[in-house]
Amino acid sequence: MAAARRLKRVVTSQRGFLTLKPSLDPADLVSSRRKRVNKNKKKNWNKHSDINAVEDFLEDVRHQERTTGGLLSEKPDDSLFFLDVGQTEKAEQKEPVGGRRGKGKASRPLRIDLILQHDSLIPPPKDVLSYQQPNAKKLRRIAQKAEELAAKGVVPRSQKRLLNRQPVDRTVKKAVVEANNNPDREYYDIWGQEVKDSADPWYLQQTGKKVVKRPAKLNQKPSVIPAVEVIAPGGSYNPDFISHQALLREAHEVEVKKQKQEAKIERQVAVNKEDIATEETILREQVEGLVEEVNDEEAAAANEADEETTVGAIAVAEKKTERQRKKERAEKIKEQRRLASKRQVNQKQQLFQLRSIKTSIKQQEQDTKTKQIKRKAKQEAEKAQPRRLGKLKFQAPDLEVQLSDELAGSLRQLKPEGSILKDRFKSLQKRNLIEPRERAKFKRRLKLKYVEKRAFKEIT
Repeated sequence: MAAARRLKRVVTSQRGFLTLKPSLDPADLVSSRRKRVNKNKKKNWNKHSDINAVEDFLEDVRHQERTTGGLLSEKPDDSLFFLDVGQTEKAEQKEPVGGRRGKGKASRPLRIDLILQHDSLIPPPKDVLSYQQPNAKKLRRIAQKAEELAAKGVVPRSQKRLLNRQPVDRTVKKAVVEANNNPDREYYDIWGQEVKDSADPWYLQQTGKKVVKRPAKLNQKPSVIPAVEVIAPGGSYNPDFISHQALLREAHEVEVKKQKQEAKIERQVAVNKEDIATEETILREQVEGLVEEVNDEEAAAANEADEETTVGAIAVAEKKTERQRKKERAEKIKEQRRLASKRQVNQKQQLFQLRSIKTSIKQQEQDTKTKQIKRKAKQEAEKAQPRRLGKLKFQAPDLEVQLSDELAGSLRQLKPEGSILKDRFKSLQKRNLIEPRERAKFKRRLKLKYVEKRAFKEIT
């Protein structure tokens, strides 16, 4: 409060301070005599504090700022006064008769527009938030660094990549739209899978709209077997004798193969009668280990004697003399020289075996090519065979064949065999589209409990 009053006293005491309100005297804004009041207590603060003069002064300052844009005492004389030199020639010209206005004279604004206009000369406060930028300090540092590098002649990495990039030929001629009635125009299938890219490839690549190229591996089928296999000629409703017999022979070979497999399993599982235990074998097993106890004691004594002799031999072993070591060293060097000379002789002998070596190399290359051909043939053959996709192996369905006495003479008398659903399911398995499966086996978790009803008990 004392600081505000001191500021007001200093301003009003200045020579050029003016007020816009004629009823207000600058000398009245500051009291000439201060009242001495004890303000140590809080209840005297509002009671003896007169702030009307300060509020009047501040209101007058705000009024000057609104109307003139600042304090009148701080404004120059040119902005407050003007020189009256009388009316100009344009002003002396009389207005035309009839109240018509001139062409160049602007119309006055409406009173309602003048009321709505902003009459304060105080500029609006500056919005600090609108000037703030995220990471402004970092961006300023990056810009300064770029300017320093540009002054030194250093090209940034991004600019260098743009300069090193191969120029793209953008002089692509627009496709000429052909007439619909042109018989030589290119055929286009609107229902096809292929999509024509009429846009510029550079534009598609930069905008990320370019269609991803499908790998060729995805277009390959998992099996070369057709979806619907045509049955053999012998399976017709009225086949000829030769083709029907051929189909019967094929079915017969399949059944013989199954019987052989079952017989093989039975032989492997069968029990040999000679391996059955008898009283004699049981007695021999029970007595085993009791008769050979004496021999075991003799063997243990012999082993102890051998151990004593070996220990004595190890203790008796003497240290080699210098002469023995020199002799061993000389023999070792002699053996190394012998092996080196033998190796050298073998290398010289290989010079005379170039023809046989060349022949062996050609034979190896021929064998390698033969193995490659066999491997490719095997791979081609495996494409027509079902692969192992799961834990179960593919089981081929039984051949649907009719015996000679079951053949029908017409389609009306033909008896249907098999199931279309099972045939399609087996076809999917054979073409490696799904893994072989079997029906799930559900096991009862809780045992069945049998209870005799009261009516049943009465009858029994």
